[in-house]
Formats: sequence, C-alpha cells, structure tokens
Amino acid sequence: MISCASPSSVASKPEVPPIRVAVICDLLEEHWYSMELVGDMLLSGLRTGAALADRVRPQMKHRLSRLPGAGRTAYNVDRLANRFYDYPRHLRSRLDEFDVFHVVDHSYAHLLHNLPLGRSVVTCHDLDTFKCILDPNAQNRSSMFRAMTRHILDGLRKAARIVCVSKATRDELLKYRLQCPARVTVVPNCVDPIYSPVENQQADSNARDLLGTPDPGIAELLHVGSTIPRKRIDILLRVFAQVRRSNRNTRLVQIGGTFTDAQVKLIRDLGVSPDSIRVLPSLDRRTLAAVYRRAAIVIQPSEHEGFGLPVVEAMTCGTPVIVSDIPAFREVGGSAAAFCPVTAIDTWVEVLLSMLSERAELPRLWEVRRLRCLSQASQFSHAKYAESMTAIYKQIA
Repeated sequence: MISCASPSSVASKPEVPPIRVAVICDLLEEHWYSMELVGDMLLSGLRTGAALADRVRPQMKHRLSRLPGAGRTAYNVDRLANRFYDYPRHLRSRLDEFDVFHVVDHSYAHLLHNLPLGRSVVTCHDLDTFKCILDPNAQNRSSMFRAMTRHILDGLRKAARIVCVSKATRDELLKYRLQCPARVTVVPNCVDPIYSPVENQQADSNARDLLGTPDPGIAELLHVGSTIPRKRIDILLRVFAQVRRSNRNTRLVQIGGTFTDAQVKLIRDLGVSPDSIRVLPSLDRRTLAAVYRRAAIVIQPSEHEGFGLPVVEAMTCGTPVIVSDIPAFREVGGSAAAFCPVTAIDTWVEVLLSMLSERAELPRLWEVRRLRCLSQASQFSHAKYAESMTAIYKQIA
C-alpha cells in the first residue's frame, strides 16, 4: 500500500550549517597590497549562506622596532618574531572556532604547521618565495634564510588543498613535485567590482588631483606594480624612450613602486625628460580604477608572473593592454591583449605605436578592442571565484 502521508508529517531534511572559514591574512603592518586585496575579495565573496568567513590575523607586536633609534634591521627582526612566533600562537588559540583554514598567501604557509591536518587550504600565487630552495644556483641565500624558506615550503606541502591562481603556477608547482595533482586546484583571482568602465566622480577627481586634468592630446601609458627585477622596468623605460622619439604626446605613469637608483640612472642615460614620467604610490582602489580609465594603454613587461592582476583590472576598466608573452599573461589576457616577447624592444615599440595610432585615427576599431577587453575580464567574476572556493571547502570540511 502506498502511504499518503501529509506534507507536515514528512520529516524535513536537516539544514546543513554554513562552513566556518578562517581567512588567514598577512600582517597588516607589512603593507602587502596585493595580498590584502586577495583577502578582501575572498571575504566579501564568501559571506553567503554557504560559508561564514572571518579574517584572522593578530596585530603586529613591536618589540625592537619601538625602541628609540631603531632602524630597518630592528623592524625585520620584529617581522620574523611576529610571523614565526606570535602568529602561530594566535592561531592555536582559535582552532575550535573554524571548520576550514585558508592561508591566502603562500609565503605564510609555515602557519600550516599549527593547523589541523586535512582542513587547511593555501593560495599559491607563484613560486618566487621558494626560489632559493627549488633553484639554489639562481638565488644565493644564507643558510638561515634557506632554513626559514624550507620551513615555509614544508608547511605548503601539508595543505589539504593548494589553490593556484593560474595554470602556469600549477604547472610549475607540479614540475617540482611539491604536491600531488589531486590536491592542486586552479582558481583564478577575481576582480574587485570597484574596477569598472563607469566613471566615478569622486575617484576621477582624485585622479585629476594626482595627474592633472586629462589632456586629449596626451596619451598616458600606465604601469602598475613594483619595480623589482622580474617586472623588467628596464624594458618599460627603453620602450618608452623610443616611443617618445616618435610620439612626443605620450606620458608614462608608474604606480606601486618607486624607481631604484639604477632605474633612475637609466632614465637619465636614455635622455628621457623627467617631466614625461610621473611616479605615484599605491592608491586606494577607487582612485586606481579612475587612473586605469584615463590611461590610453596599460603596459606590463614582466618576465615572470603568477597571475597578473593589473592586466585584469585594466581590462575590467575597458583599457587595452600590451603585455609580455608569458604563460600567466596568456591565460589572463586571452585574445584581448597584445603580446610581445619580453626582451624584443623593437616589437614593443612597433605594437605600442600602432595601438596609439589606432586610438587616434580609428575610433571604431579602438572601441572593438575595448569591448574585447571587457568581455575577457568578465571571466574573472566575484561570484565565480566564491563558488569555486566554497566547493573546495565543502570537500575538506
């Protein structure tokens, strides 16, 4: 006989409680802008019914660095003490509060030595942190530094899941056999919704305060990022110097890092007018979005990257990009970006001048280029990022 029980008499399926996720971020006092952004995007995306996410990090304790006359060495000693002593102690006091622990920066992977086995996730952005271990001939470091790096790397290998921000990073990680393939997942970074082609009156005003009123006759070429060697600022400056000889109506804007002494000397040696280059510090996201929008072209000549967030941010603002032909940029830029071999300066100059000419003389083609950028950038949505991360947490919670 078929039972015809009323709906009220049928046992309801028990509701699954949200997963409690600890988003373990870098010490705020270290001022790692990109890692702070990753943590913010993860937190804002996860605060849904499927996951309850909280940022976890202690406040940095100043010991030697608070003493009168303390210099950089004292600050670095305090950093190490906080990273390797205070932070682990803080985590151990909060283990019962969470189901899953997500370290958003692989350079903090040593914290996994203090987290429950099988319930930890690390985002790996690139392998630069581990270069002195993986390729000792390429990076000469002290025995103490190598021991510290080995401790971090051993923590990374304890992760239940390693999230790589690109296939390029995953392939490199697997090449060194740092984790079995089944425990490595690719989840590209997402873009803050603040980055948009839509004007923002206050942010645009902030950009004008920094760079002056936009001049339709001047094309601003923008680089966003630090000035460390792998960013190949030398290529950027040499390309800009040649472009200026053909098109005086260009200006270079650098955001996110001051030029080194060697780079300043190169500018002088190339005969580039200091008035044609503006250097800005790291900006708040709304103002940075406004600077992206007013730029003619964004240039990123890095020789190695794990992802390439400025490329996606620029395209999200509708600004075309020229980037070096490396695997991570191929993934991010797709068919929307223009690619050049890293050291092929003549090619960079040719492509850049061609794009500037298109912008000035062929507005319809330029608009098509902008629309391709917007379409490519739409792949890196906030919702997709949160959905992918939540699926990983459910597998290990």
